[in-house]
Amino acid sequence: MVATAEREALERRLDVLVGEWVLEADFPGLEAPPGRCVFEWTLDGRFLVQRTEAPSPAPASLSVIAVDPDTGGYTQHYYDSRGVVRVYAMTFADGVWQLLREKPDFSPLAFRQRYVGRLGEDGDTISGAWERGPADGSGEWERDFGLTYRRRGR
Repeated sequence: MVATAEREALERRLDVLVGEWVLEADFPGLEAPPGRCVFEWTLDGRFLVQRTEAPSPAPASLSVIAVDPDTGGYTQHYYDSRGVVRVYAMTFADGVWQLLREKPDFSPLAFRQRYVGRLGEDGDTISGAWERGPADGSGEWERDFGLTYRRRGR
């Protein structure tokens, strides 16, 4: 179990995400309008909620991020407008945000997924991409689509 001070430090590390962001997606062969994303603390700062109005063709989603007491990392519980429910292991350290799904959870694992984003020096841009790989762990990660977050109104 993560000690209280360590838990609070892990929660504070996510403060950089709090606020409103414009989403720019780079889908191969498609021109997508920008989307919107808001991160905000809830339940006395114990959970970080992410609400996303995604650029088409991606679905709208809601995610709840919590400190994972077993790993000292984070867990992101993801829900979207298609009815998809997934759980991602998440890290956010040294300006790198990573979401990783490599095992079945509330839905079968047809493929592995990960998002790797890098926080810009100004703290107002996260540039990254979603990647996918074979469910059995063989083969390389392949780019699915790029996803950039740009902070709005700061």
